[in-house]
Amino acid sequence: MSKRQPKTAEELKNERKGQNYAVLFLIFSLVLLFYLITVIRIGLN
Repeated sequence: MSKRQPKTAEELKNERKGQNYAVLFLIFSLVLLFYLITVIRIGLN
């Protein structure tokens, strides 16, 4: 399966923006997960 090539610079910019938001969401999710794990572990002691 080949990815469709963007026709314009604007399409490429929008694609990259979407990918950047996906990575940002993933990073924030991991930070939140580690924070919650830490709070739970400290709370149990």
